[in-house]
Amino acid sequence: MRSSFYISDGTAITSEVFGHALLSLFPVEFNHVTIPFIETEEQALEVNKKISVSFQETGLRPLVFHTIVNTDVRKVIAESEGFNYNFLNQFVEPLEEALGVSAKPEKHRTHSIHEKTYDIRIEAVNYALSNDDGANLKDYGEADIILTGVSRSGKTPTSLYLALQYGIKAANYPFTEDDMQDVLKLPPVLKHHKQKLFGLTIAAQRLHDIRNERRANSRYSSLQQCRMELREVENLYRREKIPFIDSTTFSIEEISAKIMSQMQIQRRKY
Repeated sequence: MRSSFYISDGTAITSEVFGHALLSLFPVEFNHVTIPFIETEEQALEVNKKISVSFQETGLRPLVFHTIVNTDVRKVIAESEGFNYNFLNQFVEPLEEALGVSAKPEKHRTHSIHEKTYDIRIEAVNYALSNDDGANLKDYGEADIILTGVSRSGKTPTSLYLALQYGIKAANYPFTEDDMQDVLKLPPVLKHHKQKLFGLTIAAQRLHDIRNERRANSRYSSLQQCRMELREVENLYRREKIPFIDSTTFSIEEISAKIMSQMQIQRRKY
């Protein structure tokens, strides 16, 4: 199997994202190797040895995606036995021409504690944790969005992803069996913030499978219970005109992007 190396003098997140996006276009399996914080020529030489070993073991030249600011370190990596792709060089010169401004490369600018939205994202994560599962209703006025849905429909991971990636303050509120003794109604606290509500739903079978891993052979995880709860929340969404999405076939990244787009929430990422 061919190896794909993602190398950087920072976190290597940028080279990973670029590299994975490109490789996803090809129906080929890769051995992915990420090597961050390569900041000296000596470290770069060690990386080149790993690339060489991979080539010798597989007979296939590795793909090497890198975003390295230091010119000397970048030159060393460029001499590896892999197919080398320098994302920075690929785009910097055309952008300099378009902007009429010279680039000023600086290490750790994109994914570091000094990145300007870092504090915003950390505050949003703390907010999501404090307002998980309806734990802290008094702070809903600060929320950018309030996710609702039955237990295990994806509310918590989506809230945390929105916070960490985009700096969005996302609370989430669970609808439980106790709420469904009669017709499910919107609680007063949610009515007050109705414009912030976004619902999640999921296929009953998928919900059954997820709950069964948590609490096997229980009423909570039974397919009948799952169907009943989902029917009630979906009826509520339609009755109250709350936008919602079926999360069954979507990743957390896709769910979050769809929510941001539909609710027209501004990203706080850059």
